[in-house]
Amino acid sequence: MKSSKRRLQALTESSDGLPNYLKMEDSETSIPPVFRSRLHELFSQIEKEFDLLYTENLNLQEKIDILSEKLERESYGGERQNLDYIEFESTGKNSKAKLTQSNSQKVKASHKLRVQTSKIVSSFKAPTYNCQLVREFSGHKDGIWDVTSARPGQALIGTASADHTACVWSVDWGKCLLQYTGHQGSVNSIRFHPSRDIALTSSGDNTAHVWQAAVNWDLPRGQSSEEELEGGGEESLGEGGDRPEVLRTPLTELGGHLGVVVAADWLTGGDHVITASWDRTANLYDVETGDCLQVLTGHDHELTHASAHHSSRLVVTASRDTTFRLWDFREPIHSVSVFQGHTESVTSAVFTREDKVVSGSDDRSVKVWDVRNMRSALATIRSDSSVNRVGVSGAGLIAIPHDNRQVRLFDLQGQRLARLPRSSRQGHRRMVTSVAWAEDMSNINFFSCGFDRRILGWSIQPSKEN
Repeated sequence: MKSSKRRLQALTESSDGLPNYLKMEDSETSIPPVFRSRLHELFSQIEKEFDLLYTENLNLQEKIDILSEKLERESYGGERQNLDYIEFESTGKNSKAKLTQSNSQKVKASHKLRVQTSKIVSSFKAPTYNCQLVREFSGHKDGIWDVTSARPGQALIGTASADHTACVWSVDWGKCLLQYTGHQGSVNSIRFHPSRDIALTSSGDNTAHVWQAAVNWDLPRGQSSEEELEGGGEESLGEGGDRPEVLRTPLTELGGHLGVVVAADWLTGGDHVITASWDRTANLYDVETGDCLQVLTGHDHELTHASAHHSSRLVVTASRDTTFRLWDFREPIHSVSVFQGHTESVTSAVFTREDKVVSGSDDRSVKVWDVRNMRSALATIRSDSSVNRVGVSGAGLIAIPHDNRQVRLFDLQGQRLARLPRSSRQGHRRMVTSVAWAEDMSNINFFSCGFDRRILGWSIQPSKEN
């Protein structure tokens, strides 16, 4: 199934596994309990069969990946021999001092082959970063759309899920400390305030909420993370005496959109919020009053993401119209720049610490841009699967989550650094939707989430050879 179809699940929907037509309340159209139970049983059997087929397909895909890599190695070996032969003919000791036209063509061919084979060599270099799974967080009842880390000094992460909830987790304990249930639809994004204990979420109910995110650190710590990984991590939120606090009422509700609010972020300082919606607009809000200050129009199709700069009043919005836009609010009258370069939906766009923008797309590419040059990308990273919400570390490491369950790491020059482990014991079992860096934490500094309903905490460190 294509990623665009999967993202339609951001709409408000039932989260108990039953189709909507089995939940009708009208007495004249309701299904008798006996048939309802039987239908529920049949749908459960269909879901199990689908999971088995899905697992078989994933195993076959892994075998294909291994064979493809082997084939590329063999083709690299053949091209390497041809390259050596051409270089000897054109630059060897017995070659004439003055190159003939034939020899100059050989030099060009040599250069072309060197460029082609260097790409193959770079793809098989030893990983420069070691990636180790440390902790698993589980309990959401549906796919997870977004993961984010709290401000430095707080060992917390937040998650947004299609089960209509957002959760705040302790990184050290691996437990949910606070569950927000104020939305009436899928929760599509979550961001913590840069300096206060409040959080911002967007939802399929056409709103964004600001809510109190202070947690109770006195909750029982429960079992260790190692025990959770050994046990498979399938326990639900609040099992036993370790139930999280539940919050149902927001501090501020931000309305005004006519469609799903797919993303939201704090502008620098935390006094204003930007939202992105399927109604093709982005809204700028005053957090204290909840008033919409500006409606940003211009995109031709639904928006897919919005992100704010860490220190300047700059915002990027991504859209299904294959572009992303840079909005500058540093002056009383804002300006906008349009970046074109992708051929399909732009699924995310985020700022780096070096005033660059990294964009990901359904066209299976990630591009690095200079905010002062919207004509061409500085680097382009090609992949074999659609790209979801990318994350960039302060050191310039790009983490790319894919529909095919993989997460790959690159630098800002487009060089591949590592790939997160993917097996039955490690890695995600379904598409990876979002990633987040937490560089102030020593043990776990990277998080990923996906539609297998799990959040994984990783330790990503430079290898000793690097």
